[in-house]
Amino acid sequence: MPSNGNRDPDWLTAGRGHVWWPYTQMQTAPAPLPVVRTHGTRLVLADGRELIDGVASWWTACHGYNHPHIRAAIEHQLAQMPHVMFAGIAHEQPLRLAQRLAAHLPDDLDHVFYSDSGSVAVEIALKMAMQYWLNREDSSRTRFVSFRHGYHGDTAGAMAVSGPGEGMHGTFAGLLPEQFVMPLPVDRASEAALSGFLAVHHEAIAGMIVEPLVQGAGGMLFHEPAVLKTLRNLCDRHGILLIFDEIFTGFGRTGTMFACEQASVAPDIITLSKGLTGGTMTLAATVANARVYAGFLGDDPEQALMHGPTFMGNALACAAANASLDLFEREPRLQQVARIAVQMREELEPCRALRGVRDVRVMGAIGVVEMERIDDLAALRARFVEAGVFLRPFGNTVYLTPSFTIAADDLSRLTGAIRRVLA
Repeated sequence: MPSNGNRDPDWLTAGRGHVWWPYTQMQTAPAPLPVVRTHGTRLVLADGRELIDGVASWWTACHGYNHPHIRAAIEHQLAQMPHVMFAGIAHEQPLRLAQRLAAHLPDDLDHVFYSDSGSVAVEIALKMAMQYWLNREDSSRTRFVSFRHGYHGDTAGAMAVSGPGEGMHGTFAGLLPEQFVMPLPVDRASEAALSGFLAVHHEAIAGMIVEPLVQGAGGMLFHEPAVLKTLRNLCDRHGILLIFDEIFTGFGRTGTMFACEQASVAPDIITLSKGLTGGTMTLAATVANARVYAGFLGDDPEQALMHGPTFMGNALACAAANASLDLFEREPRLQQVARIAVQMREELEPCRALRGVRDVRVMGAIGVVEMERIDDLAALRARFVEAGVFLRPFGNTVYLTPSFTIAADDLSRLTGAIRRVLA
């Protein structure tokens, strides 16, 4: 498509000064890319250029953009009923979705509480865990164990379990509720340290939260499924609720429908979002097992979970999520992820020989080139755009999280751009 000389569209020029972008120093940041259309794995810019999206809009667009089945489901629901409040009212889409999520999730994770973002889903999980113990008349269990390099969201409670002294939340160190942030038990020494810590402090701990297999925004750091088994065993030993944050890893990203399947363990509470609607609408779910759910049942209304996002169970979003599950059930998404993993391993491996590269690793549809350092993220991102791809490296990490439907030649263009730009 022809270029218009990279002239910004009027809506960007007029509106840019009124919008506060995420994770952005507004005084120094370059202008954002004006996207006017999406299709498949492509972003179409206002000047006609097309970029191959290597991050699937923050890991959400697992079926690619504008999938006709999801679009049709949303259009049908929009004509019927876009939204109605969820308190005292039931409607079809969220109820069907809850039943289907329960069928896909492991063990007895059967009780779905809806919200509209990953951070809020984590807040609800933390609230569930604390109130579970309060309903049992145990007011001492008010704190959480989380893990270094973890990330669970940007709201206050989520930041507190994300290692508030680390990374982008370092500004808030000392201002948030203090939690127990530990090293992941990836070897005998760290496992012994965590076990010893829990033996002393378990009576103060309501729950433990972890991103299973991949710590995403903390650096795309991988750990073995055995770590999850260790955490499950330790939580069982000390009576601690285990929370798996699968907002990033859920819905096929690591190679199985949910990452915890690879460890054959289930949490007491799981959080889901991102790929839930196939990257089309905002929706999240906090799903509890029978034990946790039963802890809120009784004659006392104060023992109910007093939480209710205004747009929870939104009919449009749940219709999109049901359509996304249709695609997981009808189309070979996990086989596609396995194919992506093989191709990324082969095509990213040469990066290991490049100067400044610390590590290259792949899990499912996640490919990572970890650098010793990246001195100018904005310049690096701009070079990828010049190469015809959209990537968003952070920290010292260049990564790929493409749509599962990406064509092999488009994936090769992404991996080739990484090799060339980093060389």
